[in-house]
Amino acid sequence: MVPRAVSRALPTPLILLVLLAARSASAAEWEGALKGTARLLVDTNAPRDFSDGSTPSPGADPALSILGSAEGRVTFERTQLVGRYELGARKYLGFSYEDTLIQSGALEASLALGTEFGLGVEGRAKDRRGGTRAYSDLGASLFLEYAPDVRMALRVRGGARRFVYRPDPTANFGGAELGATGRYRFNRRHSLSLFGEWSARRYGPQARPRPGAAGSVLGRREDGALTAGVGYNYKGPVSLGLAYAYQEVSSNSFGETVLRHRVTGTAGVRLPWKLTLMAQGSLGITRYPDGIYLSPEIILVEEDEGQNSLSLKLARPMSEHVDLELSWGLWSTQLPRNDLTYSRQMFGVGFTWRD
Repeated sequence: MVPRAVSRALPTPLILLVLLAARSASAAEWEGALKGTARLLVDTNAPRDFSDGSTPSPGADPALSILGSAEGRVTFERTQLVGRYELGARKYLGFSYEDTLIQSGALEASLALGTEFGLGVEGRAKDRRGGTRAYSDLGASLFLEYAPDVRMALRVRGGARRFVYRPDPTANFGGAELGATGRYRFNRRHSLSLFGEWSARRYGPQARPRPGAAGSVLGRREDGALTAGVGYNYKGPVSLGLAYAYQEVSSNSFGETVLRHRVTGTAGVRLPWKLTLMAQGSLGITRYPDGIYLSPEIILVEEDEGQNSLSLKLARPMSEHVDLELSWGLWSTQLPRNDLTYSRQMFGVGFTWRD
């Protein structure tokens, strides 16, 4: 089995079956990890405003950021339970309405079917409070996994998702999801991964008709969301990763169709004096076939990251369990046709503790 992180709400009968199977096992292997990070930040665009270039910058604002995570795994003879929980908080000095509290959890239960196949259930939950982008994102699915050896792993899943956007209920949706992920390791340094997902999203409000099509009845808004991509990873003296993702959201509501291309790269290298440098960057191209319509969905999809981003982190161990970290990040987005731009930098210094 190839373990994956995962959720909070699982079908009770399946949990009982897994626990009963686990109870009858003769031995169990336990793994777990705790980590906590605290940073002092300076945010150059705390309210995350878009600008047309004629308005002054909102100015920088200091903030305190705290992030904690816990993960664990217990493996029996034929069953496995995997869980992860994260809690993050950010407190601004001047823009207190942008203070945020984010929680995410995942839980997975799987059962080995012979030596190559596995069957399981997974669930996930993420909740963001505060600021102007408060939402809850819930999902659960069943999966079938195929792992004939350590080099190859394939997972196919199907389930449901519910998204609740608190500032504007018209952006709430629910629906079915299908997905697949695969990984192949050529050797201990080179690996290739593929992923794809399709979901049918159904909203509460009526679909918005195209201008000039007065009187047409479209029914409730319905979207089809497709995501597909490929990634490559190298682990050696330098750790490298490169991934490409394509996303298409096709909607029967005017102005809600979006096409995206995104390339992401990561790198990590050891430096003298026990320093480690980590970098991540992304470039995105977004197209709106109907033109820009500033609905909550557009802001939600961009969220914190923007279309383009670059971040650097320099870390040095201060003891066996504590690292000192310096970080910098840049995020930017430009909306076509209306000249609105979004830019934000973040400077930080902090400590990370791990058990």
